[in-house]
Amino acid sequence: MRSETDLVAWIAAGEKPKADWRIGTEHEKFVFHTDTLTPVPYEGERGIRALMEQLMARYDWEPIKEGENIIALKRPDAAPGGTISLEPGGQFELSGAPLRSLHETCAETQEHLFEVLSVGEDLGIGFLGVGFSPKWTLDETPRMPKARYQVMTRYMPEVGRRGLDMMYRTTTIQVNLDFATEADMVKKLRVSLALQPIATAIFASSPFTEGRPNGFKSLRSEVWRETDKRRTGMLPFVFEDGMGYARYVDYALDVPMYFVYRDGRYIDVAGASFRDFLAGKLAAMPGEYPTLDDWSDHLTTLFPEVRLKRFLEMRGADGGRWRRICALPAFWVGLLYDETSLDAAWDLVKSWTEEEREALRNAVPREALATRFRETTVQELAREVLRISHAGLRRRQQLNRKSQDETIFLSPLEAAVASGRTVADELLERFHGPWNGRIDHVFAEFAF
Repeated sequence: MRSETDLVAWIAAGEKPKADWRIGTEHEKFVFHTDTLTPVPYEGERGIRALMEQLMARYDWEPIKEGENIIALKRPDAAPGGTISLEPGGQFELSGAPLRSLHETCAETQEHLFEVLSVGEDLGIGFLGVGFSPKWTLDETPRMPKARYQVMTRYMPEVGRRGLDMMYRTTTIQVNLDFATEADMVKKLRVSLALQPIATAIFASSPFTEGRPNGFKSLRSEVWRETDKRRTGMLPFVFEDGMGYARYVDYALDVPMYFVYRDGRYIDVAGASFRDFLAGKLAAMPGEYPTLDDWSDHLTTLFPEVRLKRFLEMRGADGGRWRRICALPAFWVGLLYDETSLDAAWDLVKSWTEEEREALRNAVPREALATRFRETTVQELAREVLRISHAGLRRRQQLNRKSQDETIFLSPLEAAVASGRTVADELLERFHGPWNGRIDHVFAEFAF
């Protein structure tokens, strides 16, 4: 790859006709020993590696290795299914396959949870669905043997106060969605960026740090504000005239790199410029030019609230349990995969200023649904956004065997918004009530 045109073309190759749009859902879980409530290390008879080896033995997964270490699992060639991967602190992630309907997404999630829970029960391992590690310190949290994480761990403290917390002590639910054209991408990106704080508020589930309330409803979201400002945030340029693939490429070229993968090893180039790499002037690799894989890898190291690759990634939600995993893609599919709903969502947000969008994003981690916006609250905005999403899912007419459409997956969100109580509010009520200030109860009541 020698020019920005090549980089633009790589992203544009993701365009798909509506008939080929799919839903890819990712969800992470904290992993703990059920007897001691301690985090699970990589090695050992009850470690992360043992968990993956048992999944291989019992459920037809195959290893992806880095040296001698199993760092991920995949299905056999030509078999349907996603991949299982490890986040830096051992958070266990399913990156789901691109699926046609939310019914398929939830079936995939249910199958995955059945497998990991059945293996975990035999190993004395449990899985927790909240957005920030509620008990363990950073020092207590294990580190997974992936070379790219070693590069990031060294570099993160240079560019932000909470980067290591982001890596080792957060979990999320994400959904990846398609676009048809450049104009379609731009409209979806603008709507989803503006509304990402609404999703953050609805999914807030991270009010504890090291056993005590931390003053936030979504500490996971707050942590991102202090991770690395050059690669995070609300991307105000997206709302400017002339936005398109080339403008995003221009932004990405100026986000510092982490690494280059060559010959089975990660070369630490943290802080270097991809723009220099494109010109063959990367100091650590003079005269060498990037490949398509290098560009793809670099785009995965950008962490805005919505990320553009060959699809759009919704990145604003805390981790959660099964119904929340199904609800997050439902929320965004209803808004973005139906033209009438997309138009309605754009009408809702198009007058919001850059300052208002930024203020909303900054306030939501602490106040969630109670956040004030203009003359209303995020709770009322969320009610309207859910109404738009519900209508979009209804019009999609994707039915299950019981002739139910995809709106069934919005029910936990609609209940939360109607009551004004997020998962974080529920957790805090229990902590100050029946739990008597003892955080250990979370591992029983909010585990999968």
